[in-house]
Amino acid sequence: MSALTIYADSRPDTPVWHSTLGAEIQQRLNAKGVRFERWQADRDLGNAPTAETVIGAYQHAIDRLVAENGYQSWDVISLRADNPQKDALREKFLNEHTHGEDEVRFFVEGAGLFCLHIGDEVYQVLCEKNDLISVPAGTPHWFDMGSEPNFTAIRIFDNPEGWVAKFTGSEIAAGFPRLA
Repeated sequence: MSALTIYADSRPDTPVWHSTLGAEIQQRLNAKGVRFERWQADRDLGNAPTAETVIGAYQHAIDRLVAENGYQSWDVISLRADNPQKDALREKFLNEHTHGEDEVRFFVEGAGLFCLHIGDEVYQVLCEKNDLISVPAGTPHWFDMGSEPNFTAIRIFDNPEGWVAKFTGSEIAAGFPRLA
């Protein structure tokens, strides 16, 4: 179940707000300039769909975002618990960083935890199947895929280089709850 938990950035042990209701999550995030919405496939994906099948099922929604924001490329990423690089990837993404472009992710299956450091608050967004999140360019954040990752996501980019991070050097992420 998707969830949003908000913390004061100085109090990672005490949530100040929490909800699992999509409309409440969307309202809180939109107020901070973060896009959160739910998408539905326009066809059955079947078992073990190819990247082309996944893109095809959500092309209608991707086209809408491209028309609104001028995004240039998209792809599909899947990560499973048997990936030999899972620990190194998790550690990399757990470091607070920013991007020069929006970080747009849509979860086709599985889950991931986006943690956004906005002002003096941390917004932990548990994204699951059918959730789209767009973290605005320049927003400090980190991502936790869990110790046993199991997700497929569509990534949407406004620059052809794809994912380019600028790490902040902050240790803030180490103090906040992680995905199991």
